[in-house]
Amino acid sequence: MKKIAVIFNGGTISMKVDERIKAAIPSLTGEEIMAMVAGIENYAEIESYTFSSMPSPHMTFKTILELSNFVRDLVNRSDIDGIVITHGTDTLEETAYFLDLTIDTSKPIVITGAMRSSSELGYDGPFNLATSICTAIADDSIGRGVLVCFNGELNSASEVTKANSMALNAFRTPNFGPIGIVDNNKVIFYRNTINPSKYKIDKIEKDVALIKCAVDMDSTFIDFIIERGYGGIVIEALGRGNVPPKMVSGIKRAIDSNIPVIIVSRCFEGRVHESYGYEGGGKMLLDLGIIFGDTLPGQKARVKLLLSINSGLSMEQIKKQFE
Repeated sequence: MKKIAVIFNGGTISMKVDERIKAAIPSLTGEEIMAMVAGIENYAEIESYTFSSMPSPHMTFKTILELSNFVRDLVNRSDIDGIVITHGTDTLEETAYFLDLTIDTSKPIVITGAMRSSSELGYDGPFNLATSICTAIADDSIGRGVLVCFNGELNSASEVTKANSMALNAFRTPNFGPIGIVDNNKVIFYRNTINPSKYKIDKIEKDVALIKCAVDMDSTFIDFIIERGYGGIVIEALGRGNVPPKMVSGIKRAIDSNIPVIIVSRCFEGRVHESYGYEGGGKMLLDLGIIFGDTLPGQKARVKLLLSINSGLSMEQIKKQFE
């Protein structure tokens, strides 16, 4: 029987409604949640750890780096066959992607949580935890990087995003769909994904700003970012990777200051490309020296750029990582 380390890290899966304030707050221990997963002892030997009980909006890159180091220590143990991590859903995709880019192992790492608290009808935490453990013990999960498991669906950390604020299947993969499912405790994969490059960092010194582009925006935010000494900028541009003309001067100033600027699309699906040559068009921005982020959403591009910068990569190396 395989041994799975379950790391409890807060989120809705650990919450119930406090009648005094009529809102969900962290309340359940890892042991209490694990006790709801009836019969799991017939599938795997469980070793539980409590890393934190924080809501996911409270996560920081410092905390995520500490979690990455904690997970790395566990996967290096010969008696541990896989890892399951609980996490709040709001920033789960960023943590999952960060772990995927910083932990080099073939052992399955699965992240899950809940869309409903334990006080609500249809609490999905125990089911998601059970299917995640089934995924972690499956031989077919080996070598697939970090996986996200919700509602019986499996998505790759490099592709998944939270697409709905309340649905049980909130986590989805734009453009491609899930890479697999868990059906009656059996894990079935439909396709493979490309394993991303790994980054080695000891600390995070430079932050990366994220700007969402909209009609008639100018360079005010970009100039502020340059003045504050940010290490990089990610812009969720319009459509195929275009910005309003008044943003161009700020982008040029950032590039002239040796600040990498990554362009992704604010669209849910599709990729950026140098299709347009007008003022602010993708071709013009590419000629200025921006870097296209392909299909990555802004939050993931920010994680990747932050790791690239803090691992000491040059501008040319960063460009190769993205393009």
